[in-house]
Amino acid sequence: MKLRRPRLIVISLLVLVVLPVILIGGWIWAVLHLSYSEGQRVGYVQKISKKGWVCKTWEGEMNVTPVPGAAAQLFQFTVPDPKVAEAIEQTSGRQVILYYEQHKGVPTTCFGETENYVTGVKPAQK
Repeated sequence: MKLRRPRLIVISLLVLVVLPVILIGGWIWAVLHLSYSEGQRVGYVQKISKKGWVCKTWEGEMNVTPVPGAAAQLFQFTVPDPKVAEAIEQTSGRQVILYYEQHKGVPTTCFGETENYVTGVKPAQK
């Protein structure tokens, strides 16, 4: 009877501590590596900056005008790769195409403040 109690405590700790950590880690991995949708947006990047108190992330905003004379729409995005953020900064003032993936259900803002993660940028052809 005495031998069963320590085994029961170990199994209980595994179920109460380790299993939730594995499940949460799996959820975070899934929402960051599996995209809900992919696409591109064309417009002018209004701002891009590195933000955050503890978790610094690149956050930006693009002015998307569907047709000349129409009201502009704002597209807010997160850039996980510093090289892509630098490329966006270098295209300042020009119309660009941002390639992005949408990740729904990201648990904290440590991974980004938006659900739109920019994966690439190139100048738009006129």
